[in-house]
Amino acid sequence: MKTIVIMGRGGTGKTSFVSLIADYFIRTHQTPLLLVDLDPDQSLGEMIGVDLADEGKKSIAELIEETFIEKGGTTIGIPPSERIEQRIWQDGMYEGESFDFIAIGTKWVEGCYCMPDAALRDALSRLIKQYRYVIIDAPGGLEHLNRRVTAQVHDIIDVLGPSAKSFAHLARAKKIADECGIQYDRFMSVGGFLFPEELVEKAQSVPDITYLGKISFDEDVLKRTITGQKLLGSPSENPGPASIEKIIKNAEYS
Repeated sequence: MKTIVIMGRGGTGKTSFVSLIADYFIRTHQTPLLLVDLDPDQSLGEMIGVDLADEGKKSIAELIEETFIEKGGTTIGIPPSERIEQRIWQDGMYEGESFDFIAIGTKWVEGCYCMPDAALRDALSRLIKQYRYVIIDAPGGLEHLNRRVTAQVHDIIDVLGPSAKSFAHLARAKKIADECGIQYDRFMSVGGFLFPEELVEKAQSVPDITYLGKISFDEDVLKRTITGQKLLGSPSENPGPASIEKIIKNAEYS
């Protein structure tokens, strides 16, 4: 089992990258997968064709609000962490043929994500062993990882945007990961579909960060994203999926 965290600033194509990685693993029978959406934008579900509400499921934030606010706390004799963990399994997880899906959702009350992160951490500690890959769609910051939503991260991949500012974000993310003591095996980067070709050499020379390649621009992926169609099932010969296959092989996932 490998846990892969995909992060990057908004607009870099991070969530499309997560979806296309999942699509490759499904197409090549490297399953089962667990997909985890930590981004408050909650766009991963749309890109993989899963609407939690339509499936009768709820985000972790919704479950916490319902359990601890609307229903007034916990049941006597059952610790809060155990009560919400059971609800995540039963009411929060979408279970598909090739992948399962959990979303943390938007902030449940004013403040931070501490309680949803803790609930997710406890649930994941018992869940992840049954999956071949756990792929986490994370926001640009590492606040969720700093609160240990996973016990161990194998790889962190930062998707670079269309400017030199991406390198400042990349350096900051690496520094935060190291200073906060986040346990990981490899820190890597990928050029988003708008990443300038002239910056590739610079990306390849960043110390201690392996550059895996660039996501190719793909008209079909763009159309699917704009119209709200899922990216799973995109033709493998198209530029986007074809570039993902090269990136995955450079990462030695297959």
